Amino acid sequence: MTGEARKADSRADRGLTALLTCAMAFSMLQLFLLGALGPRLVGELGISPTVLGLTTAIGFGTAAVLSPAGGRIVDRMGPRRSLVALLFVSAVALALIGAAPGAGLLLGAVALGGVPQALANPATNKAVLAAVPPARRGAVTGMKQSGVQLGAFAAGLPLVALAGRLGWRGAVWTAAGAALAAGWWALRSLPADPPPPHGAGPRASFVPRGAVAWLAVFSMFLGCGIASVNTYLALFGAQELGMGPTAAGALVAVLGVTGIAGRVGWSKAARPGRAEWLPGWLACGAFGAAVLLLAAVAASPLVWVGAAAVGVFAVSGNAVTMVLVMQRAAPGRAGQDSALTAAGFFAGFAVGPPLFGLPAESGRYGAGWAVVAVEFAAAAAIAFVWAVRDRRARSGAAK
Repeated sequence: MTGEARKADSRADRGLTALLTCAMAFSMLQLFLLGALGPRLVGELGISPTVLGLTTAIGFGTAAVLSPAGGRIVDRMGPRRSLVALLFVSAVALALIGAAPGAGLLLGAVALGGVPQALANPATNKAVLAAVPPARRGAVTGMKQSGVQLGAFAAGLPLVALAGRLGWRGAVWTAAGAALAAGWWALRSLPADPPPPHGAGPRASFVPRGAVAWLAVFSMFLGCGIASVNTYLALFGAQELGMGPTAAGALVAVLGVTGIAGRVGWSKAARPGRAEWLPGWLACGAFGAAVLLLAAVAASPLVWVGAAAVGVFAVSGNAVTMVLVMQRAAPGRAGQDSALTAAGFFAGFAVGPPLFGLPAESGRYGAGWAVVAVEFAAAAAIAFVWAVRDRRARSGAAK
């Protein structure tokens, strides 16, 4: 291969990685925005902390229900059509959130936002498998998964700062315009999808089995804790620790920046033989992060350390599970297996915030962080049990 050809391939690789990172960011941006703008929404729309948690529950509940079918759709439609649909629907959902006069339309728009969440992991994983050499898939997967945390950073700093100048509706509409532009970019830059496969293809399964089942259950408990942090961290800073809205939103940005670094770094480290153990150790780190947030009730500076630790450990766990899914997916099943694993994660995101919202409604944030710590501890236990069973099974098969 000539030097010019290598440079062209490198540019194409970087362009694809950037586009997939944007797709992951916009797939969940609405929920990070609702968390980062929570103090303003509670004040201006008159919604309670419980309703704020319900927005996350509805969004991820919709994504969890749609994910198994979404994986099958991606396997048949192809990544280009799926990514374009993801970005355009994200733009519509964000525009509707910005127009919401109260809780009713807000909840409906969040439910619509469950569609891009259901498509995001299977569509981007399918694109990686189709276009990225095996040696680079871990790095590209970590980078595109870090797009979720890039969305958290965008929600926590630039968009919160923009809300201070244009109002929270102006900030959300700006995000909607950016999602629309990204959809146009995907439409113009991605190669056409191959024709849908003839025949039935791999048998559709809406129940995870084997390693996918273990990873889905692990992801559910991990998602419970992460969603509670995403939704209530800024509100905790404002109501419990006395921070202003901008400083409280910056906590979400810290979570985003450290999550980007964690997802890229841990995904590169997730090589076969080592990757199986990483989810358990990352969940242990997440447990420590939740303990720091609990301690911040009495020592407020610890909230910054806790937020950073959640990014490094907790949010990185999802990226590692996606690497594991791609390492083990049968031909033609990458979309379905990714979607089934993501469904567990989304189910956790639906359940976690309402559980946290109950004590938060009465100002008992310490009890909420204790629940998060238990959820992360459960995720660690499940991950280690699976890793031990998996090693025994693979050792037995090798004999």
